[in-house]
Amino acid sequence: MPAAPQTPRKEACVIGNRENEMALPQHVGIIMDGNGRWAKKRGLSRNIGHRQGANTFGDIVRHANKRGIGYLTVYAFSTENWSRPPEEVRAIMDLMRSYLKDIRKYEKENVRIIILGERAQLDEDIRQLIDNAQRASAGCTGLTLNIAINYGGRDEIVHAARTLAGLCAQGKLNPASIDEALFARHLYTAGQPDVDLIIRTSGEMRVSNFLPWQGAYAEYVFSDTLWPDFSSRDFDAALEEYAARERRMGGI
Repeated sequence: MPAAPQTPRKEACVIGNRENEMALPQHVGIIMDGNGRWAKKRGLSRNIGHRQGANTFGDIVRHANKRGIGYLTVYAFSTENWSRPPEEVRAIMDLMRSYLKDIRKYEKENVRIIILGERAQLDEDIRQLIDNAQRASAGCTGLTLNIAINYGGRDEIVHAARTLAGLCAQGKLNPASIDEALFARHLYTAGQPDVDLIIRTSGEMRVSNFLPWQGAYAEYVFSDTLWPDFSSRDFDAALEEYAARERRMGGI
């Protein structure tokens, strides 16, 4: 998959008055976890849990845009999720279809859509919907929403390495010229700032192959709340926790 189009870097936001300013992260990542457990607790099918999670997703996207977050990356479907029951995979893909077909309402909210991940395994109609959504929202200047579908962090790094190796083999690139900046330009998030804050819901405390390169220096907030119950208030609490931390980035 080609690298995403270059995106101008958005400056970090600061909200509040002079006496009580709060720095906002430029780029937030969310591992949306807990749909199945939410449904099981209520005696419902996992598919209903995913449907409710999709509603939460829409609410959080709109709230993040209102808060002035520049970039939001959500983990919608991993490369490992294909091992789930076929009916569950179909339900998730149908939700993705519905979202991409309803893209106009996000255009009205000035949200730019970028899909991260390998598309070859996706159905042809979904690939077409992705192309339509990215093209239609390309001019939006508010929140950039990255949806990671059929995404794996290690797979992304291997993809970038293969691309660079191919350029070297063709004599178009000197291996000695490869540095972190050049490598980052061949990731799916090319042109975007690294992730500042990663939120994971449902009480799990692992990264699950999500943005290992981009999140190398991210702050993590782990929430016990299951994703369908995650609210704008929970999102704001994560932002507040982020703002209270001292980010030294390996320095003193």
